[in-house]
Amino acid sequence: MSTNRSKVSIAGLLIALGIIFGDIGTSPLYVLNAIIKEKTISEQLIIGSLSLIIWTLTLQTTVKYVILTLQADNKGEGGIFSLFALVRRRRGKWLVLPAMIGGAALLADGMITPAISVTSAVEGLKNVPILSDISQTSIIYIVIGILTVLFFLQQFGTALIGRFFGPIMSVWFIMLASLGLLHISDDLSVFKAFNPYYGIQLLIEYPKGFYILGGVFLCTTGAEALYSDLGHCGKWNIRYSWIFVKTCLIINYLGQGAWLLSHYSGKHISSEMIETGFNPFYSVMPGWFLYIGIIIATAATIIASQALISGSFTLISEAMRLNLWPKLRINYPTEERGQLYIPAINSILFLGCIGIVIYFGKASNMEAAYGLAITLCMISTSLLFANYLVIKRTSPFLIYLYLLVYLAIELSFLAANMDKFPHGGYVTVIIGSILFYIMYNWYTTRKIKNRYTEFVELGHYVQKLKELSNDTSIPKYATHLVYLTSADNPKEIEHKTMYSILYKKPKRADIYWFIHVDTVDDPYTCEFIVDHIVENDVIRIEFRLGFRVQPRINLLFRKVVENLVHNKEVDITSRYDSLEKSNATGDFSFVVMEKYLSNENELSFRDRVLMKTHFFIKHISLSEASAFGLDTSNVVVEKFPLIVAPVDNINLKRVSK
Repeated sequence: MSTNRSKVSIAGLLIALGIIFGDIGTSPLYVLNAIIKEKTISEQLIIGSLSLIIWTLTLQTTVKYVILTLQADNKGEGGIFSLFALVRRRRGKWLVLPAMIGGAALLADGMITPAISVTSAVEGLKNVPILSDISQTSIIYIVIGILTVLFFLQQFGTALIGRFFGPIMSVWFIMLASLGLLHISDDLSVFKAFNPYYGIQLLIEYPKGFYILGGVFLCTTGAEALYSDLGHCGKWNIRYSWIFVKTCLIINYLGQGAWLLSHYSGKHISSEMIETGFNPFYSVMPGWFLYIGIIIATAATIIASQALISGSFTLISEAMRLNLWPKLRINYPTEERGQLYIPAINSILFLGCIGIVIYFGKASNMEAAYGLAITLCMISTSLLFANYLVIKRTSPFLIYLYLLVYLAIELSFLAANMDKFPHGGYVTVIIGSILFYIMYNWYTTRKIKNRYTEFVELGHYVQKLKELSNDTSIPKYATHLVYLTSADNPKEIEHKTMYSILYKKPKRADIYWFIHVDTVDDPYTCEFIVDHIVENDVIRIEFRLGFRVQPRINLLFRKVVENLVHNKEVDITSRYDSLEKSNATGDFSFVVMEKYLSNENELSFRDRVLMKTHFFIKHISLSEASAFGLDTSNVVVEKFPLIVAPVDNINLKRVSK
């Protein structure tokens, strides 16, 4: 991580406000609405709920994420896949499961957060007197319009509008605190909420009080996104700005609570009231400020959505590099580090958001689906972080204490959120399950394919390669022939590669290049190693790339060749008689080997479903050549059969004529 990112600065604090806290910062729009729906306002309900909110923000967001989890920065980068990359090689392969569950849940959350945030903001129009009769259909049209523009602009990057994120969110948080202070004196008993006793009492004594946790949890859903965006400004900028953010959030929640006790004590808040626009967030605004407040709230939710969408791009990019997701095309709208755009994911998120808006229709209905998936992500992070603490040689007592406390909290939230399942929670569970299956399928089938990949000693074939290179009876295939290899051992090569060069159709070349890409756990490592197996005849290049570095092999390979030529380690001059005299550069040809599922397999039902799904996904995703950034004009794709379960017993016999 660069120095200026790790130090606390005004710019870093503004970036944190604009990018890091968008999701969690817009939660006052809907948290108390979700809690009080179909309940009678009482001091026990309001003070107990506020107590649970305050202590959830303290224990879950402040202690777990801001203080503890931010320590697990992977060279300045955060997020569940960065954490997985830190522990995967030293703490067991099983950790890939919580990583995949967490990643799928976070991506599913990325679909519903923009929908609920923007809808909650736009529904504030119902509180404007001259617009009080605005139909919910009109609200939906406005929300769809905003989301359409938002997703359309993703392809151009956020370099320009990103400069305004910090100042706008600063105005948002100041507005939250001001509105809270304006009404906190309506009922000073809300200060009792700082005592956790009232929260515990609510859970135990209130009818179905435990399930109130489902609404309370919405106040901390952005904590996981907070960790994912660590690389944007550094942990200390996040920690210092969180003090300001948390203060503003709590003041606003207290103000909303005091207003409810002052104006609605003893009154029942029905679903019909909420559907017609009742929302304590907008109710605490003075009438003259409503227009301004709605505009600021809408801008804040757009910024929160933008940050979550960008985070989803980064999440999938990391998953691809860790071989947990199919290869997809990645564009780079700007030269800014970490700025990327994945068209396929943008389309999936857009369709998911629009589908959720149309399906649920109202923000109050979306609250029923919100939060269930993200609890699984938080549980996954707890498991991975505990393993990180083991690597850091933390006291076993402290590790078990951490797991006991946070698994108890998060499993309680999960149990409470399960009450949402029949009311819309099943939507995010289904979406998350589909995303998890894609990751699981890609990871599992890759393991199966690797298990049946035969490697041979490269040294055994060196002499044959030299003889082939000098055999003028065979037409020259290319001056430079380049193969990608998955062999981690530099002394080995896939049998299929040697078969392709020597036997399938002998490919004579002057220099044979073998390229291996190793994804390392550091996010931005970009190194290469050159192994001259046969001087100026057979060369192996190993790229060591971080999981956030895109494998643009065409560009990287060209840089390596330039380096070798400059150091006079290789001669790339064309060796065709007519071109050698003019010192023309030889032609380069890449050969990419792609597997297909052979019919000569006798698979179980499970394996057949896994493999069929895998090859279907592979067919609609990016090709190997495009995924590695190769210039397709000089790439030859060779397909070969994958046989993982050969048919042994064939009842075939010879008969006489």
